[in-house]
Amino acid sequence: MSVVLTGSALSVEQVVAVARAGAAVELEPDALERMRAARSVVAGSLARGEAVYGLSTGVGVRKRAGVGVSEQASFNTRLIRNHLVGQGEPASEDAVRATLLVLANGFARGAGLAGPALAERVVAALNERRHPQVRMLGSLGQADLAPMADLAQGLLGPDGRLEPGEGLALLNNNAFATGLAALAVADLERLLGASLAAGALDLEAFAANLTPLDPAAARERPYEGLTTASAALRVLLDGSALFEPGVSRNLQDPLTFRCLPQVHGAALDALAFGRSQLETELNAAQANPLVDVAGGRILSVGNFDSLPLAAALDVLRIALAPVLTSANERMVKLLQAPLSGLAEGLSEQAGSAEDSLSEFGPAGQALTAEARLLAQPVSFELASSAHAEGIEDRATMAPLSARRLAEMTSLGERIVAIELLVASQAIDLRANRLGTGTQLAYDLVRARLPFKREEDPIPASIEPLRELVRSGELGSPGLLGQRGSAG
Repeated sequence: MSVVLTGSALSVEQVVAVARAGAAVELEPDALERMRAARSVVAGSLARGEAVYGLSTGVGVRKRAGVGVSEQASFNTRLIRNHLVGQGEPASEDAVRATLLVLANGFARGAGLAGPALAERVVAALNERRHPQVRMLGSLGQADLAPMADLAQGLLGPDGRLEPGEGLALLNNNAFATGLAALAVADLERLLGASLAAGALDLEAFAANLTPLDPAAARERPYEGLTTASAALRVLLDGSALFEPGVSRNLQDPLTFRCLPQVHGAALDALAFGRSQLETELNAAQANPLVDVAGGRILSVGNFDSLPLAAALDVLRIALAPVLTSANERMVKLLQAPLSGLAEGLSEQAGSAEDSLSEFGPAGQALTAEARLLAQPVSFELASSAHAEGIEDRATMAPLSARRLAEMTSLGERIVAIELLVASQAIDLRANRLGTGTQLAYDLVRARLPFKREEDPIPASIEPLRELVRSGELGSPGLLGQRGSAG
């Protein structure tokens, strides 16, 4: 089924469908009419000789220089070429597709300088799987000028014809950062679903006390995320032997076990906020100048300032960090005999460290250290205010914020994969009855990696479990109850 672009209803799921599954794209007829109406306003402004930034004037420090009608074609070309300053490795195909989609949806609002023919060229590139090479680095997030110049050059070719102002329309937006963010948030949702299931397996593996999951705790501290996480954990653990008297080992467990619903709940609250900000940005006119069709005006604005998105992505990383550090701490405690009550390193018998999973502890700690460093906020960074005679004196670093979320989520997938491996080994050694949901999660793990017997080598790769985390199966409705992919 095609994704129909209206300029107002693009979702994260649709971005994933187009970027990763190759779903077809089309523009709704009303969107084409809105763009025609906007171009009519542009034509009127040009005919009246009005000074409009990037349309009848230069840009940046050359905003005082006029651009005549005869110069429009060459101005568009020069503008794009002058911003081909991107650095680094090429973006992935799915990132480029997400960027094209966000760009086309922004055009569909009919509030910028882009006409319907340009929007249709962007959509055609998606449907024909023509993906320009876009370099990852070089944008401050105050419009993604460098990556969008790469995209424009590849999309149009050296002689691509554009209408007046359309060169700026291709550059002056945050489609690159927004597309990256949509993919990162989708991956984060799956990671949080898997992490919650892994946390429930940790509780089983540790023979933890389940009183922190009592509904009274969430009722008296009514955060939505806490309520959701606590309820989902109860669904996962329903039927577990841990609900029976005398099965739990401790009156109070370490904080990373006891505070699992609070930590995960905070991440779910951050996710809800981040997703809301992102979906607003997916359906926003990010351009400058802005065409007010109803008023027949063209306005210089600051809608390219992507702080609402960049700050939300910072919040997501900050909230993810405790989820990952807690997961690693639980995993390490399961490996330590004095804390778990099981054999050191979860050996089948009390053997040597060489026959155990002990070395996954330092591996997880290394991954967690890297992930924690990526949580540092970046949306207040500004290297210099000297550009464009001091006019361009702030930046959001939205592409960096999105890229760091993607990198942190990727590390998180590996951390949770190790957590699943260790928890499942401990569950086998503990041999208590699992809950309905934790049994399903355990079975998904064991379908990919078997129990490690004393004579077996450690798993050569945790990639099968990482793929399980990425698949979303651990966050399915069958495991998490009504909320479904609560992460």
